[in-house]
Amino acid sequence: MAENKEGLDDYLDNHYIHRSNWLRAAVLGANDGILSTASIAIGVAAASTVKEPVVLATVAGLVAGALSMAAGEYVSVSSQTDVEKADIEREKQELEEMPEIELQRLAQIYEERGLKKETAQRVAQELTEHDVLGAHVRDELGINEISQANPIQAALASGAAFTIGGALPLFVALVLPLENLEYYLYGFAIVFLVLLGAMAAKAGGSSIGKAVLRITFWGTVAMGLTALVGYLFGVNV
Repeated sequence: MAENKEGLDDYLDNHYIHRSNWLRAAVLGANDGILSTASIAIGVAAASTVKEPVVLATVAGLVAGALSMAAGEYVSVSSQTDVEKADIEREKQELEEMPEIELQRLAQIYEERGLKKETAQRVAQELTEHDVLGAHVRDELGINEISQANPIQAALASGAAFTIGGALPLFVALVLPLENLEYYLYGFAIVFLVLLGAMAAKAGGSSIGKAVLRITFWGTVAMGLTALVGYLFGVNV
């Protein structure tokens, strides 16, 4: 019996949904790191006659972006966690004040999912006897261990991914000459985005082609508009 349970746990661990929280934050961070720093570098390079301002702007964008991304993820996910905790506390109060109504609500949820009325009532009753709060949190509020927010995990994943992603355009800006640098940055950034899209799709079990097309299209739009701003202003930095 124990071996069967262990085998079932190992089987369930292979599902991609278990990676959703950290994968979302990591992909967002890396994508933003590549796009933000490359766009900044392209915009400044398009309006500059010397290389130093390009490197300085890219470093500043990398540092500020990584810290902002980590802080933003932590604050936003913490807000989500606060909402979840508030709902759980409210559910506890409702279970104390009107347990019969809550039992019928749980049974109705199972009935709407396809169970017969008698079966839904029996399932709701048994789950209530086993773990009443857990049943309502999971099935009424839709909160479970997989989807539950983790602020620190999201912040670390997003900040680290932004730093790694942003370091790639910075390296290009450091090693390549100023002449046509914006084109070099655009080309390498597209390559980086393609690799990121492919790795994210592979990790998430989705279509690689669709992910690559999506990430390169919006990356091109972002970098193209930034370069246009640099050319339009034509400021020599």
